[in-house]
Amino acid sequence: MSDHAAGHGTGQKKIYVTLAGIPLSFHLEWPFRKSTSGADFFVLHADIRLENSAGLHAKVAVNLSATVRELVPSLEAKDIEGPVINALRKEVDRRQLEFAKSGKLVPVQFSSRHYDFKRQKWMFGKASDDEMELLLARKVYWQTRLVGGTAWIGDPTEALYVETSSEHLLEVARKLQAQGLITLDGERATANPSLMAQAEKFEANMRAALEELEKKHAFERG
Repeated sequence: MSDHAAGHGTGQKKIYVTLAGIPLSFHLEWPFRKSTSGADFFVLHADIRLENSAGLHAKVAVNLSATVRELVPSLEAKDIEGPVINALRKEVDRRQLEFAKSGKLVPVQFSSRHYDFKRQKWMFGKASDDEMELLLARKVYWQTRLVGGTAWIGDPTEALYVETSSEHLLEVARKLQAQGLITLDGERATANPSLMAQAEKFEANMRAALEELEKKHAFERG
């Protein structure tokens, strides 16, 4: 299975948004393969696409350490896709990755720094309910604007990203429904015209976040 960016129960592309408001999609080239360099790690190539751009993307080689290999039931998509997507999304959050028309493959260390051994779970940073509400509003907006159809609110990858449960995300989404911005049907949300009318705000959020990211890389290049 080469592209695991499809939605829950649908063949459509799925949009994931960073906390700063940048819409992304992930093309993961399964499976993880043993490193040919002799080092004790596994590698998965991925292409992170910057959505709503003129074909900008970041090509990465996800290097999974032996420690992480011992933490997960398997290296199959069903067991590790969510943590991989969120680890890469965090790299974008931290402005570690640069998007370009073309570019060399960048190694990304997927290590146990995202894992809480005491609680035995993945940790990608706790978000407040207000941050979750904004994330979900952006998610539904970009999914609708770029792909169409509905957005999967109960996505476990999304819950993992903000350290909550799918149930709690649905509770937060009900606030957006109460404001008339979305319509919920089970775990899926449809954008209402009042949400799509905020296009200028969502696009400005994306531009501002990208400017910050580009500024950092321009500074590092000197």
